[in-house]
Amino acid sequence: MQRGSLMFWIGLSLCLIAKTPGMAQDNAPAKPEVQWKDVKELGLEGQGWTDVKAPYDRLPARAEGKVRDAVWNLSRNSAGMCVRFVTDSPTIHARWTVTSSNLAMPHMAATGVSGVDLYARNDQGQWRWVAVGQPKAQTNDIMLAQKLAPGKREYLLYLPLYNGVSQAEIGVPSGSTLEAAPSYAQDRAKPIVYYGTSITHGACASRPGMVHTAILQRRYDRPAINLGFSGNGRMEPEVGDFLIELDPAVYVIDCCPNMSGADTAAKTKPLVAQLRKAHPETPIVLVEDRRYTDSWLITSKGERNDANHIALKKAYDELIAAGEKNLYYITGDELLGEDGEGAVDSSHPNDLGFMRQADAFDKVLAPLVGLAPLKE
Repeated sequence: MQRGSLMFWIGLSLCLIAKTPGMAQDNAPAKPEVQWKDVKELGLEGQGWTDVKAPYDRLPARAEGKVRDAVWNLSRNSAGMCVRFVTDSPTIHARWTVTSSNLAMPHMAATGVSGVDLYARNDQGQWRWVAVGQPKAQTNDIMLAQKLAPGKREYLLYLPLYNGVSQAEIGVPSGSTLEAAPSYAQDRAKPIVYYGTSITHGACASRPGMVHTAILQRRYDRPAINLGFSGNGRMEPEVGDFLIELDPAVYVIDCCPNMSGADTAAKTKPLVAQLRKAHPETPIVLVEDRRYTDSWLITSKGERNDANHIALKKAYDELIAAGEKNLYYITGDELLGEDGEGAVDSSHPNDLGFMRQADAFDKVLAPLVGLAPLKE
């Protein structure tokens, strides 16, 4: 056979094979179409107001110009916001856009600053981590998880801690269900409201679900509202004017890391009075300044902690002596542990520090929400 004829027949055979029904090329499964749903349609949690300037702001539009500019700008981060949903999908996608191109900070990973964080409820009703969405750009479209065990279950997705969000969606393949999770039971519907500093804001958790406010949200199965403002949690009455508009199960005031002892002495009792006037029975928890993890060696840091502790405890004791009810206190020395390993930079917790802080808060908060503390 001539060489040209041979090549002709070989080429024809390959063409026929490629077109033969049942061959691997035609049997390759088509990529399923993803159906997307805006998280707001599924029920956004962790947002105290609906009259916001942008969809994922933490303060109402009315706050602009009333609170300091720094507080307003930080309130546009989506810290603490999350969505619970139910799906039977073996694959879960996330698509989100953040407002700042600065996806990370020198001391905090992009997964915490600008990422999303997925949990699922197991058969025992406990929340367990599933996946973190690693941001590569301002707009991200990724498959968060695949090959999930069959069955319909509840999921929880946290939004970024230190970035704003302009849009966020959850996607599942067409044919899978995707619906809002059941509402909280009536006795667990009221949120715990946290007003604080960069630590409350989430620095420096490796991912959004590792902040102590989120850890306790999952532990208590109760919503949380995170009003941490990095460097700007200062017990200000202008912020207090918005705090009193909320109806929480508990107020947690954790501002001392951004305040001197003198500031703490001057501002604690007025803020408690402001909250108490609007909410006569709501528990209020005062939190001491965490102790710097290197304060054992750098005496000026230890002295700052001591001054703050003394001022807050004095204000608390005077309020109790004056007849204040439903006022509680969390000491600061144990918040990050005693071995120096609980912080990134002596000040901001790492994940270990946040877990320790959650356990320390739990001792006081659990009884206030009708639970026994996890660790005695």
